[in-house]
Amino acid sequence: MTYSGWTIELDVPTRKYRTPRVYEQTITLAGRSLRQLFVQDLGHDEPTILLTNQRHTPAKALLTRYAQRMLIENALSDAVRFFHIDALSSSVGLKVDFDMALLVLASGLYRLIAQRMRGYADAQARQIFRDLIDMPADITVSEKEVEVSFHRRAHLPILLASDLMEKPIAVPWWNGLPLRLTTYDGRQNKPST
Repeated sequence: MTYSGWTIELDVPTRKYRTPRVYEQTITLAGRSLRQLFVQDLGHDEPTILLTNQRHTPAKALLTRYAQRMLIENALSDAVRFFHIDALSSSVGLKVDFDMALLVLASGLYRLIAQRMRGYADAQARQIFRDLIDMPADITVSEKEVEVSFHRRAHLPILLASDLMEKPIAVPWWNGLPLRLTTYDGRQNKPST
């Protein structure tokens, strides 16, 4: 077997390991000719092995696409750990698909919240929950609205700087009742504005 090897530079400015070494060979598997790439210096102890049928795509393009897919897989992995998808709600096989759909939905909602919060655009679900979701609040449900009054705490300035506070948010599945997020300092009976 012969290998050809070279170093490439990935066009991912935020990536720490941007100049991996690539070794390539052509292999035959089940009667099909495939490209096999061994990639070193990606920040892992062991080389990354890519097997592809794309014989004409440059290695740089394949590795960039691989890096993008890894970001998606890492996000799903984090969501699986945080939302406990390994503790499925049922042993019935059909429920697994439903649980995974809920996991992706919950993860997406966390991402939407994080994008509106300064400094949280790249945060993982557990950090978003710890800093922005898991905080004491009083919930008041009236005929006109649902109000969530947050107690004062360290990360509240980030919520206050977002465009979510004191602005009614229409929730379709609540028959049009709006959700309003407010704050109070615990010394008063009514929320501050």
